Amino acid sequence: MFSRKQQVEEIPEELTDIWRCTTEGCNSWMRHNFTFETEPTCPECRSAMVRDTRMLPQLINNARIQPLT
Repeated sequence: MFSRKQQVEEIPEELTDIWRCTTEGCNSWMRHNFTFETEPTCPECRSAMVRDTRMLPQLINNARIQPLT
């Protein structure tokens, strides 16, 4: 018997640098290499963000955009 369900390809994950919101209850975060600022603010609540790490699927940012100062 044949199954039409396609096989789901496993996406490799890696430990990734992120920015995490410091406000309790706010779950916002962003990848470090996808930000434009050296110290971004939370896009949801405008609070400060701190660097952290998280296991995320691998993404490659090929853009050569200089961070704003």
